[in-house]
Formats: sequence, structure tokens, C-alpha cells
Amino acid sequence: MNMRTRMQLCLMMFLQFFIWGGWFVTLGTFLGNNLGASGNQIGMAFSTQSWGAIIAPFIIGLIADRYFNAERILGILHLVGAGLMVCLYQADSFDAFYPFVLAYMIAYMPTLALVNSVSFGQMQDPAKEFGKVRVWGTLGWIIAGLVISYLFSWDAKEAIAQGMLKNTFALCAGASLLLGLFSFFLPATPPKSDGQQAGLSQMLGLDALAMLKDRNFLLFFVSSVLICIPLAFYYQNANPFLTEIGVENATGKMTLGQASEVLFMLVLPVFLQRFGIKITLMVGMAAWALRYLLFAYGNAESGVALLILGIALHGICYDFFFVSGQIYTNAKASHRTKSAAQGLITLATYGVGMLIGFWVAGRITDTYTLEAGHNWQQIWLYPAGFAAVIFVLFLLSFKNERIENHD
Repeated sequence: MNMRTRMQLCLMMFLQFFIWGGWFVTLGTFLGNNLGASGNQIGMAFSTQSWGAIIAPFIIGLIADRYFNAERILGILHLVGAGLMVCLYQADSFDAFYPFVLAYMIAYMPTLALVNSVSFGQMQDPAKEFGKVRVWGTLGWIIAGLVISYLFSWDAKEAIAQGMLKNTFALCAGASLLLGLFSFFLPATPPKSDGQQAGLSQMLGLDALAMLKDRNFLLFFVSSVLICIPLAFYYQNANPFLTEIGVENATGKMTLGQASEVLFMLVLPVFLQRFGIKITLMVGMAAWALRYLLFAYGNAESGVALLILGIALHGICYDFFFVSGQIYTNAKASHRTKSAAQGLITLATYGVGMLIGFWVAGRITDTYTLEAGHNWQQIWLYPAGFAAVIFVLFLLSFKNERIENHD
């Protein structure tokens, strides 16, 4: 891969995740403060991510993989996304906002697979080259948070009261327009199936269902769905929580989680090799429980260090469970079902698991809504306890094994 192509792919990844990080992190804060949304309504808005993840395989399998170049579909979807972002900027009520955020997520979620397809299509050795390109996506997410918090201060209490947080949608509309146009100049990535029919089971990853006959993989699969329930609490409530209790530049501080994700990604292979998959997954689960305890007992004054530590644990929470889980899934699957297995895990976690999680998080948040805000300690103790229960059940039932690829 030449330098020009590498730079194109890096910019593509940067904009892809700049767009997502530029509005999704502050979504709960915007909806609660500016559109008067309830916890249940905020959960509905966040669950559009799950609906997008469920619908995405149809778009990729029925359209992108069969008829059109990946970079062209990527460009069209981001141009559509730019228009929908303008609609989100203009919405003045939750009822007006929700249809557009649902449509946006249905358009955006397939692009996560498309940017990977474009990248892999240009690489001779993806195992060595992809990480150097994908890290620019994490940098894009970090820069988006820093721009919102430290450059424009849209997440400051006074700015939120003035409705300035909606400017995040205008910012992301511009970035979507830029990526949409830029996508048509990316290297050509033609469809791989050459118009051949793709079965429904193949598109949804159902070919990999036979893997659930393996007791260990079944336990991992169920645990993956369940751990997405406490994960949803973080996505939905972390920014509103930090903003409400008075943490300055909350969105910028939350980028520490993505920075730690990069760091622990480097540690993960060594940890997996030394301690095995069971210990690695358990460390990830334990980190979720610890993070929420830190949130429950931290505050914006004397306990701010607890909050910062809770944010920094994101690298362990995500890498040690979700990334190691993807590695484990790849190792357990046969050569024929590797793609299907990853599709099944994604559908189960970001689709079904997160859908349940956002609903639960919304209900519990509403239960502990007060006249002057929320009883955040009680809210955070729920996902902490849930993650702890999953940890114990996994400890008692899952047998450790060495990761070996099956062909």
C-alpha cells in the first residue's frame, strides 16, 4: 500500500469516528436538557444504534456486497447522513427528533463495515497494516470530544442552557458532507460476490449458530449479550451524569477513555497469551463493575479522581472483553464461518444486547429522577451489581482454554 492510499484511509477513518464521537457522546445531555426528554425517551434514542446494527447486515449483504463498490455506497450513506444531521439540528421536540435519529443510525451503522471493507481491500497484510489505519478512528473520536469541550465549550452548563449543544449536529453534518464527497475519491473497492445471491442466514451470521453447541462458546455468547446491559448505562448516562454534577469539560475528559483504549490494545495480546481467555474476559467484566462503583461514589469536588479513574477504565472494559471476545470468536470458528461468527456476535451485542440495555437504563434512570436532577448513586449501583453477577456466573461456569485458530 503506497503512502497516498494510506493517507486516504487514515483520513477516512478519522472522519468516520469524528462524526460518531461528535454527537453521540453528548446525545443524552442534549435530549434531557434541551428537548425535555425522559430517561425512557433517551433510551429510545440511543437504541437506534441497535436498530441500525440489526438492519446493517441487510444493507451490506443485499446491496454493497452484491452490486456496488463499497466506497460509493459509503459516500452516498454519508451524504444522506449529512442531510439527516441538519434535520436533527433543526428538531425542536423529541417527537420531531426521533424519526431522524433512527433514519440516521440506519444509514450510519452500515458504514462501520464499509470503511473496514475499503481498508482491507487495499492491504496486502491486513493483520499488520489495519491497526495503523484504525487508530486514526480513535483519534477522530478523541479530537471531536476535545473540540466540543475545550475549543467551543458547548458542553458547559451555561452553553447547554442556551441550547448551544445542538451545534454538535451542525459540526457533524459538515464532517459527514466532507466524508461523503471524499469517499468518491477513495480507491475502488468492487463487490466481492459478483452479483451472486446471499442467503438470509449468511447475511445475519446465522451460519455460525452451530458454534453454540460448544458449551464454553455458548456461555461466552450469553455473557456478551448480558454485559451489554451495563455497557448501555455508560453510553446513555455518563455524559449527562458528569455534566449534571458539575464536572467541567465533561466531553473532553471522557476522551481519556478512548486514549486508554489505545494503550490497553497494545497490552491485550501479551495478557491473552500469558493468562488465557477466561482471565482476560473476567478482568474486563470486573472493570465494568469497578467503573460503576467509582461513578456511584465519586463527585465533582473531592471525588473527581474516582470519576477520572472510572473513565480511564474504558480501555480495560472494552478491550479485555469485547476485543478479546472477537479474537476468541475468530479462533473458535471454522474458516467457512469466521465472518458469519463475527456477524452473529455483533448482532447479539450491539443489536439485541444493547437494545435491552438502553431500555433497562432508561427505566432505571426515570425511577431515580428527582426534581433537582437524579439520584446518580442509585442509578450506577444497578449496572455495577449486574456486572458483578455476570462476573460470578462466568467464573463458576466457564472453563479456561487456549486460543487456537480452527481452519
